[in-house]
Amino acid sequence: MIRIARRGVCLILSAPSGAGKTAIADALLATEPDLERSISVTTRARRPNEVDGVHYHFLTEARFQDALREDALLEWARVLQGTHAYGTPRAPVEKALAEGRDVVFDIDWQGHRQLREKLPADVVSVFVLPPDLMALRSRLVGRAGDHGEEIERRMRVAQDEICHWVEFDHVVVNEDLAVATEAVRAVLHAARVRTGRLTGLPEFVAGLV
Repeated sequence: MIRIARRGVCLILSAPSGAGKTAIADALLATEPDLERSISVTTRARRPNEVDGVHYHFLTEARFQDALREDALLEWARVLQGTHAYGTPRAPVEKALAEGRDVVFDIDWQGHRQLREKLPADVVSVFVLPPDLMALRSRLVGRAGDHGEEIERRMRVAQDEICHWVEFDHVVVNEDLAVATEAVRAVLHAARVRTGRLTGLPEFVAGLV
């Protein structure tokens, strides 16, 4: 099989909670050998079932602040009223891209904005929508087991997130997981063969002419 050297792709998947972006990412990772998951850093404590460097890179608050000062993060945010910080380390992403490997990100619209600002030529983004609000509510109830006010809060947050769909390169409606996954796969494959991304193309074409 002919392989032309190329720069990797940052594939960003964003969606309201419950729309299925993580399931799509998992399906792609299981079938795309050149795709890897971005592993975030976090300042929260490691849970018993988590492995440092596999689920997250666990940092102290001081080390996280060092990373910010050193511009070592491509995007970051604080959650839970500012208690814990999360971010995407720059070095492993840039290494993967330079080696022709693709990285998938499961981040929100704010992270997408930051990442596109840092790596504008490398980002292709997909916003995943639910087929309707009833399906989204059903998924939230089934996944988290929450009821009443918490579900309503999650729904309000989800509807706010949906309003940012226009900022993304592509939109996929996840009514059927297999169909949605194939749509995102098509986006990834198209991004891989953009002329400007094929760094080995001039040499390959020179051999033809």
